[in-house]
Amino acid sequence: MIQQRARRKTTLGVIIGNRGFFPGHLSQSGRAEIVRILAEEGLEAVILEESATEYGAVMTLDEAHKCAELFKANRDRIDGILVSLPNFGEEKGVANTLRFAELNVPVLVHAFDDDIQAMGIQHRRDSFCGKMSVCNNLRQYGIPFTLTEKHTVNPDSESFRNDLRKFAGTCRVVSSLKNARLGSIGARPASFNTVRYSEKLLERSGISIETLDLSEVFGRAGKKKESDAAVKRKLEEIAAYVNTKGFPQDNLVRMATLGVVIEEWMAENELAGTAIQCWTSMEEYFGIVPCTIMSMLSSQLIPSACEVDITGLVSMYALQQASGKPSALLDWNNNYGDNPDKGVVFHCSNLPKEMFEEIRMDYHEILSGTVGKERTLGTIQGRIKPSAFTYCGIATDDVNGEIISYVGEAAFTKDPLKTFGGYGVIQVPRFQKLLRYLCESGFEHHVASTMSTVAESVEEAFGKYKGWRTYRHGAE
Repeated sequence: MIQQRARRKTTLGVIIGNRGFFPGHLSQSGRAEIVRILAEEGLEAVILEESATEYGAVMTLDEAHKCAELFKANRDRIDGILVSLPNFGEEKGVANTLRFAELNVPVLVHAFDDDIQAMGIQHRRDSFCGKMSVCNNLRQYGIPFTLTEKHTVNPDSESFRNDLRKFAGTCRVVSSLKNARLGSIGARPASFNTVRYSEKLLERSGISIETLDLSEVFGRAGKKKESDAAVKRKLEEIAAYVNTKGFPQDNLVRMATLGVVIEEWMAENELAGTAIQCWTSMEEYFGIVPCTIMSMLSSQLIPSACEVDITGLVSMYALQQASGKPSALLDWNNNYGDNPDKGVVFHCSNLPKEMFEEIRMDYHEILSGTVGKERTLGTIQGRIKPSAFTYCGIATDDVNGEIISYVGEAAFTKDPLKTFGGYGVIQVPRFQKLLRYLCESGFEHHVASTMSTVAESVEEAFGKYKGWRTYRHGAE
């Protein structure tokens, strides 16, 4: 059985700034406050001991080397770096630490608020000004960085805590895409040129694709028996996930063997997600749809995308990493009456159950007329529950040799709709502008979504740190 990978805590390397002719005690107390806030937010910190340098801060060249060596020793743990300035801070000390450490991770620059009641020489911070100097140096050094919502901010405020949460999401996306391994099962449907992609461009960005032919899947599944322990276990898992009463046992067994084969292959190849040829070879030559198995995987934070849509899978994976919640791949599918900011999203479907109001297993209504109803058991159907959500899409622009992406936030609504599959009504601000952009840029009709608002985290990860050309709808 493939297990959902346990999510370790996001870990930040921390640089506390100091400058000799500013009050050093502010660095000392600021360091203690930052450590406390990180712990309260569930983030781990790699930070110099207070005794390692003056106040545990970084100012001199020697201190920059010490901090960089600490970061290097924890390279495999550190997802991002927080630069915090309790006073003006030494800009060269910060920039040199980052250069010497060579971690190539996201960087968040934070400056403490001054207290206008304490502006004398013993308590004045000037972090406002120091932050500008640090950022200037990072630009000179070619080091990308993220800013807090407010130029200066109290670490114990909700504003800064929200900055940390967004930054942690960015760090998780960047970290997960550095050495991502994803699986492609079967060939894309012949009529879907839309899901073509450049494997080489993804590889250059750190994303590796392993392939498996459907003939191998069917062959391996055919060797498994209902009496096998792994198949029995999978049958139990399916029945615990969705009501299977009244459906043919033979179909359910085939479904279980497919699940076991996919999980075994993923474990062997250390894969984080899959994109599967879900029609029509699967139905014609194996006798089920894979939707239930795919839904169960996505529910476990092991995303599974339809129609061998690898870039859709990357989008799902990124959203999942940013939000910590399951993601799904949907079609931008229908208008909703004459409301220009509403539409209908749909798939047949394999959405994770967490996205539904309630679910049921059924036969595939679209394919039943083509391959026979008895060969199409396994869709997970229901209405998507009302919620805010983030949407995302990625494409490889082979002509220009780059990866492009878009991201935004919208809402699943309660508007009435009766149809089949997995579906929902959405409201997207300035939806017509988004649709025009998608068409003119050559994005496909698929879109990844997760029930969380993480567009800013994803935009920073894709655009600033991965170097992908990224459009964030609604941020104009």
